[in-house]
Amino acid sequence: MISNAKLACVYSALILVDDYIAVTGEKIKSILKAANVDVEPYWPGLFAKALEGINVRKLVTNIGSGVGSALSAGDAAAPAAATATAEPEKEEKEEEEEPEESDDDMGLGLFD
Repeated sequence: MISNAKLACVYSALILVDDYIAVTGEKIKSILKAANVDVEPYWPGLFAKALEGINVRKLVTNIGSGVGSALSAGDAAAPAAATATAEPEKEEKEEEEEPEESDDDMGLGLFD
């Protein structure tokens, strides 16, 4: 299970990302202090360092997208569109149905 210290740092980082504030160790510490949460002093800096250079907002918005990597919706649609345009459209050839022979053509009409 995840410890309370780790969970508090995760929530603090998400709060910062939601407010479009850069995630730093000092800002995580200030949120934890305001919430009266005591954590080991290395956790905020560790989380800030781990999230450095990562677009957390993009990660969070793509969690339920079903894409294996962290692609945005536009990035995921681009390869699918490229594949669709690269393959020639297969035209379904409708088989021309031969006209059914009627009984009249064979001389076996109903009213003969």
